[in-house]
Order: sequence, then C-alpha cells, then structure tokens
Amino acid sequence: MTGLQEKSTPIDEPIAVLCRDCTQANTLHGNDRLRCPSCHSPRIVCHGELMQLGVAHLDCDAFYAAVEKRDNPELNDKPVIIGGGRRGVVSTCCYIARIHGVHSAMPMFKATKACPDAIVIKPDMEKYGRVGREVRDLMRELTPLVEPLSIDEAFMDLRGTERLHGGAPAVSLVKLTNRIEKEIGITVSIGLSHNKFLAKLASDLNKPRGFSVIGEAETLDFLATLPVSAIWGVGKSMQAKLARDGTRQVAQLQKIDEAELAKRYGSMGLRLARLARGQDSRKIVPSTAAKSISSETTFNEDLIDVKALEKHLWWLSEKTAKRCKAKGVAGKTVVLKMKADRLSSLTRNISLPDPTQLADEMFGKGRQLLRQVLAEHPGQKFRLIGIGVSGLVDAQLADPPDLADPDKARRKAAEQAIDNLRDKFGDGSIKKGRSL
Repeated sequence: MTGLQEKSTPIDEPIAVLCRDCTQANTLHGNDRLRCPSCHSPRIVCHGELMQLGVAHLDCDAFYAAVEKRDNPELNDKPVIIGGGRRGVVSTCCYIARIHGVHSAMPMFKATKACPDAIVIKPDMEKYGRVGREVRDLMRELTPLVEPLSIDEAFMDLRGTERLHGGAPAVSLVKLTNRIEKEIGITVSIGLSHNKFLAKLASDLNKPRGFSVIGEAETLDFLATLPVSAIWGVGKSMQAKLARDGTRQVAQLQKIDEAELAKRYGSMGLRLARLARGQDSRKIVPSTAAKSISSETTFNEDLIDVKALEKHLWWLSEKTAKRCKAKGVAGKTVVLKMKADRLSSLTRNISLPDPTQLADEMFGKGRQLLRQVLAEHPGQKFRLIGIGVSGLVDAQLADPPDLADPDKARRKAAEQAIDNLRDKFGDGSIKKGRSL
C-alpha cells in the first residue's frame, strides 16, 4: 500500500499504522478496520515499511496563499491568487482557485478569466521568507540534515534519530506536521521513502495535508504506473524525444537496458535508467549560506521610459539593501536583471571595489547597467526589472571609507539615519526624492 491514509476494508496481515491526530503508533491485525486503535481517527498512515524509512520531503501546501489566508481569515473560503498585476503571472494559488483551473505560472489575465471571483494579492516575499524560515527551524530541531529546495520545500534525513526522538522517523514527521499547523498556522505534505527521488514523488500524492509512503518493495511497481514526465529532469523537450522513440511510460524505460539508454541519450540516459528503477544515491546535503540577494518586479504595463525604470530600480535597491542589512551580509557584485516579451532574461553585472549593503551604491551601479541595456536595445519595452548583489561577505567588510569618493561617508550616514527612522516609524515614514 502506498501512502494509504483512510480505508474501511479489512487488512489481511499485521501492519504498522500511525495516527496523524494522536500520533500513536500501533499494529492492526486481520479484521481490524483502518482506524486508530487509540483515538479511532481515520487519519492514519498505514504501510508495511512505515517504521523503517527515514528519507522525507516536506512541501508546504499552496504556501503563499496559505500564509495570506492565515493572516486574513476572511479569505479562508475564497479563491486566492498570488501574483503580479494584469501583465504578470500566477506565483501560486489556493486549492479553491485550482478547482477553477488556475495554476502556477499561468498568465494573470487567463487566471482571472478562469476564476473571476478570485482575490488577487501581490506577493510579499519578505513575509513568505520569514514563514519559510520558521518551518525550516522546526525541521532542524529534528535533524541537522535538512536540504532546502526552495522557500517552501526541503528534504530531511531522519535515519538514525530514533533514539534521540524516542520513535521512528515517521512518528517524528507526524508530530512535526501537527506542530507546524499549530504554531505557524499553515499545512504541509510529507513524502517518506528510501531516497530523495521517491520521497519527493510521494509528497505530491495526497496534497494538501498529505502523508504518503513509497517503500522499497513496491518501488518498481509504483514507478511503472507513471508517465516519463514524473522522472526528475525530464522536461518537455526530453518528453518529446522519448515519445518519438515510442517511450511514454516509466514501465517502458524499465525494460530498456541501461547501456542502450546511455547510447541513445548520453548521461541523461543513465539517469533515466536508474530513476526509472527507483535508484537514487544522492545524499541530503544541509543548506549553505545564500550566494546572492535580489529583488525584482513585473510591471502591469511594459516600460520604455528611463526615468520610470529608474524609479522602480531605486525602490528595488532599497529593498535589496534592507534584506542585506537584515541578514548581516554585503555583496561584492551588483547584478541587474531585465526582461522583455521578445527577449529572454537579460542580466548584467559589475564588480565593486568594496562590498556594499547600501541602496545608494546598488542603485548607482544598477543605473549604469540599466542605461547600458537600453543602449543595446533601443526602443525596447521591458516588463520586468530586478537588482541584486552576489559574492556575499560579512557586513563588517561593507562600505569602508573611500579616498576616491569622499562623499561616500556622508551618503552612508544619511542612509543609516533613514533606516533608523523607518525602524521606528515604519517603512512609509520617509522616502528619498527619487522614489516619489
């Protein structure tokens, strides 16, 4: 049985069950109905390998929308879409909106047409980042082996933690999901298996509030039922290539020799051969420090005017600088990102003589890069702009005095004074002239 949570039919042999409400682990026998023997809840996880598996993938359910609904209970029974303006795309949406056909990366005009009653909310990445870190902190209380994939999902390796937590990894995970709901106010789904690939597949099986298990014994049979698109790394291009060769199901890949797949598709063929058989030797690697910090925005209407673009660039520079200061880091390289309908994303960067965490410094270099891009693409309208810093170092190294720029110390002091006022009276309490 894979990730079975509720079932009213009898079982044929003793099997481990874990209640997701009272968190008690039990064994069911013969004619027992699949309910918790302790509290009679139907919300149980039932699997023959439940107490032996320890690799997990945690995925927050409709994360951005869930955070907004938590903060505004009036939204609970309404369809909510998190995304840019009319010209933007859907970042995520709640499950009510998904019933209407809305999905991530859908253009906003299509999303609002599919679900005209939806409440559209602009993303608040700073808030989502805080909540994501709260979830991550609870995960790290169980194991140091937490590998984030994004703001709202991560792998965990709980093998060997049984004595520390007084129970199998599955028990610790159930307690974790309940704690996240109670303390943070959002729901998550768990996938539990014997490697990363299968754990991530499992976490998608029963969303939202899912807890699904894929054991070693059932791996081949389970994978055989899936389309090749379920394999990590198989995008539309690879799907088309496999389809041309008559391969659409994982079951077909399982029948092809590894050497033959490698001959046809190179290193990707080796990956296909191994993952189709559920073989994944990747270890869970704890997260490292961020390599960059950035902010970006998508416009409701494409922009060509340099002054309008610079206005957005300034407040994005302030936002990026604020994040750098909050994290205690400074960047050695300023990176500009721009996007137009007819062009792929453009990035330009410029190295600094000294690391910075000042909005004024980021804006000055970003404006230089912006004008370079506009000169390279005369008459081009842009739909997105972003600015960030990379090559992060400790804030103690940030913005030292510069004999070649005697005014730098004054600008640094002025920005610090503005930061102090905003900390005391709020972000809207004071604005520099270029942002008005």
